[in-house]
Amino acid sequence: MRAQTLEQFNTAPPDEARRTLLACLRSPRWAHRVTAHRPYPDLPALLAAADEAAYDLGPADLAEALAAEPLPVLPEGIYLAASTALSAAYAAYDARFGHKFVICLDDAAPGEALNRVLAAIRSRLTNDPEEERITAADELRRLARGRLLRAARGPAAAPAGAAPVPGQPPHGRARQSAHHPSPVAAPH
Repeated sequence: MRAQTLEQFNTAPPDEARRTLLACLRSPRWAHRVTAHRPYPDLPALLAAADEAAYDLGPADLAEALAAEPLPVLPEGIYLAASTALSAAYAAYDARFGHKFVICLDDAAPGEALNRVLAAIRSRLTNDPEEERITAADELRRLARGRLLRAARGPAAAPAGAAPVPGQPPHGRARQSAHHPSPVAAPH
């Protein structure tokens, strides 16, 4: 896959544009809505439309997107105790809320990612289900926004916690999730 320019995204056939967007957020409703409002005059307009469409997702749309979202990518070589604690925290979260834990780590330094994830899970486990649905939806929106930005700017702009492009090397980063595609990229 390769990153697309905004012009390529704007002029791509609708099915191709939707596939591109589904690599950012696995919500067909979101992808359809963002595709339907093309062309976008600039990247901020695309990001604003993506945010608005994400805010409008209903519970079923959010459940679908959450089900397809991989767990956060963390550095290889984390201590066994940390890995065990993380697995237990993910299981507790899933048992409480019925979906995977999602968090946008775009602004986290690689060395902070594990602590950030563990602290967020612990904190969010105290949320009531409706409060957590809102938080998870916001994290999904942030993930989609970051993926769109990285795709529009190309692979050199990917932050340390950014999602890799399937089928391409992970740019020197540690273990990656195969489900975590890059944003606005051309389909296979």
